[in-house]
Amino acid sequence: MLPGPDDGLDELAPEEALEELVARMLEYRRYRDASVELAARFESQRGYLYRSAPLPPELRRVAVDAAAAVYDPDLLGTALGDLLVEPEELNLSHIRPTVSLERRLRALRDALGRRTNFDFDDEFGGEDRLTQAVTVFALLELYRKGEVTWEQKEPFGPIEVKKVVPG
Repeated sequence: MLPGPDDGLDELAPEEALEELVARMLEYRRYRDASVELAARFESQRGYLYRSAPLPPELRRVAVDAAAAVYDPDLLGTALGDLLVEPEELNLSHIRPTVSLERRLRALRDALGRRTNFDFDDEFGGEDRLTQAVTVFALLELYRKGEVTWEQKEPFGPIEVKKVVPG
């Protein structure tokens, strides 16, 4: 990038010398940016120590007989055959289905569409506990919107859900 003893810059016209100077400055900038990038990479890896170790003795020189035993067609066939065996059926019993609040809102609205009031246990008592819990959240959402109300005369007693009739 720096001019040498016989670059011939003395013979250039001023416009040509200017173009040559700009080209060299752009090249300098490219090398400078590359050095900044390399320095940043070096600093980011400073905490790691690398060790060069020779190959273990058993890998330094492999006999032809030992190399041929590794590529035995019977061993290769057995390995490929093991890959072709179908795995056993996965047990998915521990995965619980998701229960959507929107679906439970729809189920409540469907039940209220068939009649104006119903017993919660009669309608949703056969569902699993997670579905019942999400249905209670849906019931609270409908109560918040003013679509339903409910009545429970005693703790842990039956819940009577009633549709609010716009008046």
